[in-house]
Amino acid sequence: MSLLSPNRWKHRKQFRWRTKWKAGRWTKVAFGDRGLKATTHGYLTNRQLEAARKVIVRKTRKVGKIWFRVFTDLPYTKKWLEMPMGKGKGDVDMYRVRIKPGKVIFEVSGIDRETAQEVFKQATYKLPLKTTMIWRNEIR
Repeated sequence: MSLLSPNRWKHRKQFRWRTKWKAGRWTKVAFGDRGLKATTHGYLTNRQLEAARKVIVRKTRKVGKIWFRVFTDLPYTKKWLEMPMGKGKGDVDMYRVRIKPGKVIFEVSGIDRETAQEVFKQATYKLPLKTTMIWRNEIR
């Protein structure tokens, strides 16, 4: 098990849902000073989130604080290679999180604006989504 996967679950396998609508909740910075907000929809895996977290920690190690606003709780099933059709649904391969446009993914505090822009730019390279940086009391 990885750091960003659930310890227990009620249903081991789930349906795959659509992500075409905009986010209604978690769209503003709540804990930190600056946040990384998604502008497109898609899925993030626990490996992608961990890679982005490592980039952010490298710059904000002793000065800043980081908040995750997402958690990978959707199981993604996959069948083995060369497995014939049928025989039911595959085993859980990894966990993902559904990201809608407007959802805040990360938040940081304790670093200045230029450093935050550079950190979020580097973290965006690790994510398969388009993102933008937002501030605490800003309307967008």
